[in-house]
Amino acid sequence: MLLSNRVAIITGGAKGIGRGIALKFAEEGCAVTIADVLEKEGKRTSEELSKTGVEGVFVKCDVTDSRQILDMVEQVISKFGKVDILVNNAGGFGPTIPVTDITEEAWDRMLNLNLKGVFLCCKAVIPHMIEKRYGKIINISSAAAIAGGPPQVHYSAAKGGVLSMTLALAVELGRYNICVNAILPGLIRTDLWQPNVPPGLDEDKFFQQLGEKLVLLQRVGTPEDIAVVALFLASDLSRYVTGDRVLVGGGVPLTPPFID
Repeated sequence: MLLSNRVAIITGGAKGIGRGIALKFAEEGCAVTIADVLEKEGKRTSEELSKTGVEGVFVKCDVTDSRQILDMVEQVISKFGKVDILVNNAGGFGPTIPVTDITEEAWDRMLNLNLKGVFLCCKAVIPHMIEKRYGKIINISSAAAIAGGPPQVHYSAAKGGVLSMTLALAVELGRYNICVNAILPGLIRTDLWQPNVPPGLDEDKFFQQLGEKLVLLQRVGTPEDIAVVALFLASDLSRYVTGDRVLVGGGVPLTPPFID
């Protein structure tokens, strides 16, 4: 198995993309700690992981709170003795909103969750990776980091920051055999998209139309599509890959030739 005897922390791993990555890692022999604020969903996912024969652990953790992050990391170190893989997946967005309607408070919340949280988790985990002279850090950015996307300038700015942080960390940490890479998901079907489904429109129909209109491969992606790329970046198959970004969007942000 590709991740035998590895230990991973996945933030926001209770559901959606994070859950998909957690399940894929467990299939490949990795012990996984899910750090999330969603206690019910997080425990359920950790139980699913344990059924695969590896250890699945849930720790309730708000990634915008440095004290909670440090406590979570210490729990992982106490239990497993190391952290080989960190997946910074926790984040979120909301309905599309013009820049003129974004409040300062909304800006701060978006950047705290999507950018500051990545920094705080890296800061807490990196010393342990340096000590072991090994590490894989995977930051979940977004296609919106390079393509703008729907009107959510605060989300695009935060995810752009994640991409820049990835490059800077790769430069700083390469000497310690720590690889830092980013995944940029395109249109991936998760609960986060729910606020953007028009009232009265069936959710399946919404995603079908979205994929047919905007994606070269004619479908919206799934968490599994992200998980297989995360597996590559977490495993030694990518041992000579760092400071890179992988755009996983079925062709997004390229514009389909058939778009009206």
